[in-house]
Amino acid sequence: MNYTGIEPEIDELVQLVVSDLRGKKNIDDSDFYGKPDKHEVHSVVDALFGIVYPGYYKDRNVKIYNQSHSVAVTVENIFYHLNKLVVKALDFCRKRGTMSEGDRKHEGFRICSEFFRKIPEVRRLIESDLLAAYDGDPAAGCLEEVILAYPGLVAITVYRLAHELYRLNVPVIPRLMTEYAHAKTGIDIHPGARIGEGFFIDHGTGIVIGETSVIGKNVKIYQGVTIGSLSTRGGQKLSGVKRHPTIGDNVTIYAGASILGGETVVGDNTVIGGNTFITSSVPANTKVRIKNPEIEYLTADHKWQVEEVKPGDAWFYII
Repeated sequence: MNYTGIEPEIDELVQLVVSDLRGKKNIDDSDFYGKPDKHEVHSVVDALFGIVYPGYYKDRNVKIYNQSHSVAVTVENIFYHLNKLVVKALDFCRKRGTMSEGDRKHEGFRICSEFFRKIPEVRRLIESDLLAAYDGDPAAGCLEEVILAYPGLVAITVYRLAHELYRLNVPVIPRLMTEYAHAKTGIDIHPGARIGEGFFIDHGTGIVIGETSVIGKNVKIYQGVTIGSLSTRGGQKLSGVKRHPTIGDNVTIYAGASILGGETVVGDNTVIGGNTFITSSVPANTKVRIKNPEIEYLTADHKWQVEEVKPGDAWFYII
């Protein structure tokens, strides 16, 4: 290709794009430095893992043998970056209205202080999640394996940290944190969900837990489970409305189940079978499964043969 005389063409294209950026679309906003940087959020999450699991995740740039000194450096570093992010976020979401720079700095410092005061309780909950994963999975070789290799624990850890910032009314950042975990694990937990201790996610890929979900203690869920809303057609009018189910204590939800609706309550000690679709409440101490399905075979003489799948047959056995 002959590139002679290409500069006028490039100039024309640049002007075309620049003109479009000066429109009135929401996506035209180019104030990059006035917004939280999602990559910095990811770095804060990674650094927080060094506090939650000090023997497993470490900043390799910090080489201090005294644990107190090492923690001091880590906490101060996280606090600085988190505070900077929170201050930006406080003026980022228009729903909060505009705050003065001084008010944002004061509120950002207060929020970060409150967040770090919650770290011991967050770690207590994560310890209960770790033990639930180990006790609930015969494939787990040791606790160390769960910490290092289980995506469910990664997603729960990020959720529990993000949830504390969500409770402190920090815009945007909690969602960026859980979406970071979502991208890494395939598990989508909204930071607004309320989840009790001893939460175990096995395998995990494709799990969705909505913003207003309430999940009790010692709940176990498997891959592909949706704890979601019946409909979002109301859009922003549904903001703040209880749209997602309430799951009781000691509930097990097997793979592929969908439990939907803000008025749906699953009682304590209930087992929800795989591939079920639930839009109404389930009493406590109940087992739910789909009716035995049928398989159709097309035989060599081009005739369909129907066979009911009985409990215990192949992969259709649910509970």
